[in-house]
Amino acid sequence: MRLRLPLISFALIAAIAACSRQEPVANGANAVTAVPQQANQPEPTPAGGPPTNGTSAASPAGPDETTAAIPAALQGRWGLAPADCSAPLAKAKGLLVVNSSELRFYESRAVAGPDVHTSTSTMSGTFHFTGEGRSWDKFESLQRNRDKLTRTESNPTASYTYAKC
Repeated sequence: MRLRLPLISFALIAAIAACSRQEPVANGANAVTAVPQQANQPEPTPAGGPPTNGTSAASPAGPDETTAAIPAALQGRWGLAPADCSAPLAKAKGLLVVNSSELRFYESRAVAGPDVHTSTSTMSGTFHFTGEGRSWDKFESLQRNRDKLTRTESNPTASYTYAKC
């Protein structure tokens, strides 16, 4: 018993001393790393549209790159909550503004891709999103029913109902 207590105390002090080191990396280690470059990654356009593969900053869509115009019935200002329609833009986080060429959200914008299908009051397909320094593609479905607009998205699946402002 006499030998166990000093041995346990020594092991405990050694463990505490080992864990109290400030940095797990040696002083001479080079802790600099570079961000990997992504080759052949298209740049987004300044207008917020989908990325293009060309070097032109703002090139219009060519004859084979047409995107569907957003139906007039879907266009306008839509709010998730009544306050979204009357609040300043900086506070209207649930506001969706739809015009003939894009969907504008609080921190992102989306334009219809080439596979989007439209009717007089619906639109669905892949949309190209840009916002907060990122760009991504996502399936969206928009359907108007009187003064309500239902937006359904996939991956993850979610459905949002907006009221006309």
